[in-house]
Amino acid sequence: MRFWLRNEEMALEEMVQRLNAVSKRTDEIMHHDISPLCAADIQDQLQKRFAYLSGGRGQDGSPVITFPDYPAFGDVPDKEFQNVMTYLTSIPSLQDAGIGFILVIDRRQDKWTSVKASILRIAASFPANLQLVLVLRPTGFFQRTLSDLAFRFNRDDFKMKVPVIMLSSVPELHSYIDKSQLTEDLGGTLDYCHSRWLCHRTAIESFALLVKQTAQMLQAFGTELAETELPNDVQSTSSVLCAHTEKKDRAKEDMRLALDEGRSVLESIREPLARGPEQSPNQDQLDSQSTVQRLLAQLSETEAAFDEFWAKHQRKLEQCLQLRHFEQDFREVKAALDVLAQKIATFTDVGNSLAHVQHLLKDLASFEEKSSAVTQRACTLALEGERLIELKHYAVDSIRPKCHELRQLCDQFAADVGRRRGLLGRALDLHGLLEASMKWCDEGIYLLASQPVDKCQAQDGAEAALQEVEKFLETRAENKIQELSKIYQDYEPILTRDLLEHVQKVFRKQESVEEMFHRRQASLKKLAAKQTRPVQPVAPRPEAPAKSPCPSPGIRRGSEIHSSEGSVLRRGPYRRARSEVSEGRQGRGRSTGDEESLAVLRRHVMNELLDTERVYVEELLCILEGYAAEMDNPLMTHLISTGLQNKKDVLFGNMEEIYHFHNRIFLRELENYIDCPELVGRCFLERMEQFQVYEKYCQNKPRSESLWRQCSDCPFFQECQKKLDHKLSLDSYLLKPVQRITKYQLLLKEMLKYSKSCEGAEDLQEALSSILGILKAVNDSMHLIAITGYEGNLSDLGKLLMQGSFSVWTDHKKGHTKVKDLARFKPMQRHLFLHEKAVLFCKKREENGEGYEKAPSYSFKQSLNMTAVGITENVKGDTKKFEIWYNAREEVYIVQAPTPEIKAAWVSEIRKVLTSQLQACREASQHRALEQSHSLPLPAPAGTSPSKGNTKDVRKLEERKTDPLTLEGYVGPAPLPRPPEKGRGWSKTSNPPEAPEDNDGWSSAEEPVNSSDAEEEGRAGLRKLVPGKYTVTGLDEKGGPDALVLRSGDEVELVQEGDEGLWFVRNVSSGGEGWLPARNLSALLGQRGAPGCLSSPESSAGSALLSASSSCSESCAAALADLQG
Repeated sequence: MRFWLRNEEMALEEMVQRLNAVSKRTDEIMHHDISPLCAADIQDQLQKRFAYLSGGRGQDGSPVITFPDYPAFGDVPDKEFQNVMTYLTSIPSLQDAGIGFILVIDRRQDKWTSVKASILRIAASFPANLQLVLVLRPTGFFQRTLSDLAFRFNRDDFKMKVPVIMLSSVPELHSYIDKSQLTEDLGGTLDYCHSRWLCHRTAIESFALLVKQTAQMLQAFGTELAETELPNDVQSTSSVLCAHTEKKDRAKEDMRLALDEGRSVLESIREPLARGPEQSPNQDQLDSQSTVQRLLAQLSETEAAFDEFWAKHQRKLEQCLQLRHFEQDFREVKAALDVLAQKIATFTDVGNSLAHVQHLLKDLASFEEKSSAVTQRACTLALEGERLIELKHYAVDSIRPKCHELRQLCDQFAADVGRRRGLLGRALDLHGLLEASMKWCDEGIYLLASQPVDKCQAQDGAEAALQEVEKFLETRAENKIQELSKIYQDYEPILTRDLLEHVQKVFRKQESVEEMFHRRQASLKKLAAKQTRPVQPVAPRPEAPAKSPCPSPGIRRGSEIHSSEGSVLRRGPYRRARSEVSEGRQGRGRSTGDEESLAVLRRHVMNELLDTERVYVEELLCILEGYAAEMDNPLMTHLISTGLQNKKDVLFGNMEEIYHFHNRIFLRELENYIDCPELVGRCFLERMEQFQVYEKYCQNKPRSESLWRQCSDCPFFQECQKKLDHKLSLDSYLLKPVQRITKYQLLLKEMLKYSKSCEGAEDLQEALSSILGILKAVNDSMHLIAITGYEGNLSDLGKLLMQGSFSVWTDHKKGHTKVKDLARFKPMQRHLFLHEKAVLFCKKREENGEGYEKAPSYSFKQSLNMTAVGITENVKGDTKKFEIWYNAREEVYIVQAPTPEIKAAWVSEIRKVLTSQLQACREASQHRALEQSHSLPLPAPAGTSPSKGNTKDVRKLEERKTDPLTLEGYVGPAPLPRPPEKGRGWSKTSNPPEAPEDNDGWSSAEEPVNSSDAEEEGRAGLRKLVPGKYTVTGLDEKGGPDALVLRSGDEVELVQEGDEGLWFVRNVSSGGEGWLPARNLSALLGQRGAPGCLSSPESSAGSALLSASSSCSESCAAALADLQG
């Protein structure tokens, strides 16, 4: 670098010296060092032509200056006269001017007084040497005589050191100066044009000035270039190079124009000679040509000096630009290598299973393949730096260390990857050994469990079993861990605390299995040994099978289900072993082997859960790093389309939040349950609240899909997919969270199937229900966000309980007859959303397009406040219909569900909401009454949710209640309503005249039947049950984990009535059987043969909160138009 700077300074000094010499020689050529006057400065004075330099020469080469006859000579100012004399005497060469000038003064037409004044003025002001003064005196006789006499007597007055010769005629002049050196007005033949001479002089001097200015300009430009500080970045260096190149081009253009001007001047001087070749040029013309030629030579020298300097300067700038590119690439590559080094440093996991290690090795290979582009670029950059060094770049001292650093970083990265691959290879060997040992242990357990105990009692059976045991023990050498100390020694670099515990656990299990085999081997050897003394053969007494504590068919059915569930194993060896176990086990052997088999199955499900969870986390990380992070990479910005810019949050939603939850929390907690998989339900329950992140992701999914369809052909996605080596496009991976949340419920079902008798069965059942609840909430929210046209805030309506599509008829009090007929016979398709505080009626609209654009939207039509809603469970003629009425039946909506089961579920949920509102209203009234009386303390608030409340609490509350109560808090003295007529429900208000009698219903503004008397009479009001098929209209939440579970909508069959008020019930929908109390069944079952009924005429008043209705009203509401819209 320093060497280059010295060369730069030397080149600049050399150019400056050469250009200074050009300027100096230009001044010498033009005699500007003696007389700085130029023709352009005194052009007006020269045009007067009172004196001129014709170019003629005397016999000795003296320049001739002619003073023509100029009448106003005496009027010329001294300053002008002095300037003209100075300029004319500066034109000839110094050599010719040194000989002296010859002055020819023509005063033939003048007077003597003028002649005398002219001579005196010339003698006083002539600035150069004089050789001879020739005066053509006046031609008149008197003036000529007077001039002769006056000249003789006044010679000393002229004060001239050279002779002054008075000539009488032109021929006398020719004796002193040859005719060829005189102009035509003096009788000579010299071709002289004063205007032409003046033009040539102006052009020559202008060209000389241009040459000098060009040299000075190039000198200043060269200094500027040399003193320019080199930038430190590529863009600025490129800008400087472009700017300097543009200035150089302009300077070269100026020099070209100057050369053209010089050649033009030279041609104009030569032009008169070209017209007449017989006429030879005078000395002044030759001097002018020589002057122009010398100026052109100086200009060429100027150009050559600048070109030489520019070549060095341009090379310096180009090398600087190369250096800046190299430095920029070096910074980028080094940063990328540092990132790779940091990532490889974080790869410390050695895996917790064989599949995990294989996955880590695959990830390492993928990582190495992705990083190969960076390492290859680093090697290429190092080669580029070495090439610059070979080309003698001025910054060798800066380039060489960077090349060495790049080589070192690449070698270090390769060494780290190799070290990592070696550790994973050893981990693969260790986990392979551990899994082989585990597999050997499991197969051994299956073998021991599958040996039939009864056959082993015989000698042949014992010998066969002994051979199986001994043959199996022969395989232990290749599948077992021999010495723990050797394992510790061989795999010390990869033995983490968890892995060490796993190794010890496998070793202990291996020892335990070996001990079991040795015990079995010893027992079988005794049974197989020949008896040495006669023994009376006695038939073996079969073991009595364990009696079930409950003789109910339900328990037997449960055991059959339990047995059948064990036969769904997916793999051949497990299937075979399970089959052998179920066929051969008896007594305690059967129970022990069954539990061992279920434990292995639970472990199999747990392994599947963990393996898929790890793969899921890796896939999320791959998408976040391979796609999401790349959207912020400046090197990939040019591949991102305009519609995709700043849309990362739309495309990926909260995937990063999901990844952090699973990677940092859920996966680690799952691994804590690997030894007790039956308790994994607790892990789900503890983190159930955090699973709500999936609801946010699914709500954003339609926007994500829409954006993907718009930009799926973007080169950015193709490049990222190519780097990741994915066979599937990004949209397939964006579905992973949706697929994963649905996968959990399947795995929990499998785990629950094999854990029914375990400690964590209840937690598993609750976790499964919670996951299903999340799935339902996600599904409901996807529909909820599609509602359009609702002006309020949907969150103010409370929790969304249910949603679905129905056929709806309207039947209101007011309305035109035709409208009522239309409402009766033409149903409207409406999508209903049941909230805690309102039910919304919407019209479902299918949009054109694909994916999300084809997803339905819901146009809001009507909203009913639940505080003014009532329902009628049954509508005559259709078990799928029920009524929702509003404001004491001013508005009636007949709703037809797709199936009776859906209708039963909706009616049940609406009943819960209304019951909750009624209970809240009563508690508020009691609270006010207690505050007014000041006699009793305030009662503790009870839960308002009917799904969680206790029926007895409600009934006790009703017993304390004596007056009917509305939602508005009205307390009246009216007596309790009479029992309904047959087929009728309870209603506080009377029927309007236009409504049929059987349209009575119930809402939360009315009080249900007080059933306290019926309870005191000992179930006198309980519904009489008879064998037959029924539909469940409620949910049995009181059963234990092994009890028969009935859900709303299930079809059940009452088979037989037993003792103590129990009925044997078969669930036709689920296949389950069991004994249930008649009291529960009376409240849960609808009418026989009417699956959609929520209550029956025979049901007690305490169990029938809603009334049945047999027909719908024929009135029509004014809201029909809105609903049909």
